[in-house]
Amino acid sequence: MKIVIASDHGGFDLKEKIKKYYADKGVLLDDAGTHSSDSCDYPDIAAAACEKILNKEADWGILICGTGIGISIAANRFKGIRAALLYSEDVARLAKEHNNANVVVFGGRTMDYADVIARLEAFEKASFGGERHQRRIDKLDLLGEE
Repeated sequence: MKIVIASDHGGFDLKEKIKKYYADKGVLLDDAGTHSSDSCDYPDIAAAACEKILNKEADWGILICGTGIGISIAANRFKGIRAALLYSEDVARLAKEHNNANVVVFGGRTMDYADVIARLEAFEKASFGGERHQRRIDKLDLLGEE
């Protein structure tokens, strides 16, 4: 399993904690930036991570900005990306089961580390439900096309 992780400056501290969590589990993450707490732009960070997923260099991704909102919006601009802001364990599970999310998003300034880890674990344990959900996911990539 390959996971890409990225954050802007608002999510940098949480990103570093998540990297440590996965390192302790023997999972290597591909860190797509940022590499400091210096100000940067979340659209650039989202693009770097999403390109890795779309190019099959990662199976899924973790994105973090101050609230999780901006980087979610940026990620969801990419056809084939389904980014979900995980604000509870139930939402984490449903993001996988119903939406087959391939990017999970957190707010570095708005979410507690322990809650984030619980949501990551719930997401990883869940499985995509397929069938009726796939029909809806297929429609996402057709939006805006005519």
